[in-house]
Amino acid sequence: MKLKDKKNRVLRDLRISVTDRCNYRCIYCMPREVYQKYDYLKHSELLTFEEIGRIVNIFSELGVRKVRLTGGEPLVRKDIEQLISLLAQNPELDLSMTTNGSFPTTRVHSLKDAGLKRLTLSLDSLDEVVYKKMNDVDQSVENAMRWINECEKVGLGPIKINTVIKRGVNEESILPLVERFKGTPYILRFIEFMDVGTTNSWKMDDVVTEKEIIATINSKYPLQPIAPNYSGEVARRYEFADGSGELGVIASVTQAFCGACSRMRLSAHGSLYLCLFANKGTDLRSMIRGGASDEEISLFIQNLWTGRSNRYSEERSEAKTNTDKVEMSFIGG
Repeated sequence: MKLKDKKNRVLRDLRISVTDRCNYRCIYCMPREVYQKYDYLKHSELLTFEEIGRIVNIFSELGVRKVRLTGGEPLVRKDIEQLISLLAQNPELDLSMTTNGSFPTTRVHSLKDAGLKRLTLSLDSLDEVVYKKMNDVDQSVENAMRWINECEKVGLGPIKINTVIKRGVNEESILPLVERFKGTPYILRFIEFMDVGTTNSWKMDDVVTEKEIIATINSKYPLQPIAPNYSGEVARRYEFADGSGELGVIASVTQAFCGACSRMRLSAHGSLYLCLFANKGTDLRSMIRGGASDEEISLFIQNLWTGRSNRYSEERSEAKTNTDKVEMSFIGG
């Protein structure tokens, strides 16, 4: 089935936030001054693994083929490997996860054994001081690098490495990261600092644009644009002119990709969101726990998607950026 919204965009991807908690306090997502004391979801409010599995099966019947587990930090959710094993029973799913790579590398093996196919790791700098300034935790870059190396050993890839760039904090990390991963199997992706939620004190002046990022890299390592892997791919792809690999830029602020967005998001407490920048979701948990049939839930999802017309990034304005929006830690990036 190909389910299309009002802009003719096909539903293909589902992002699942399995927890609203994280062990990092990244300044662009969960700043410490807000989340040090925060009213997190109770365990009973979280969707169970069985409920998530049921929902994913229904989405699969509607044409979804890409499922990514996010958070918060998904590895904070106890026994997440059980959920992965459950979802991996569907051979049609491209099952992936995003993590900060701060956990023991034994988890790489347990994730692979559970059936995870791909992994994206957040790494905002190779410099220890800058890394800690971005993430506001006493964690080492080396642990993240060990994760990357271990993922390659077990075949959990190709690994994507996401780097959020915030002006005045880590733009000097762009070239060192390029130099470290150029010529490797890893795909480095730079992300413009986004106005997700309302707690990260976002200002346009803090955004290092895609144009600036590419100009910085081009000054030393010439790049050329290449076609997307598929319709709706969020990263704009570039390859090194010398053939030594590729990188990407996710530029939702300056180069909106709303026109091909194929993604729906499921929050940890069971609400569906049609946009990363949404100000509210639609409750699905009540239907799940209220005895609704699979057919009723499927029709509910279909009606939600076919009525979708969201295109926040294309319509971004100062007025919009100052409105309340759901936090990234709640629905996943």
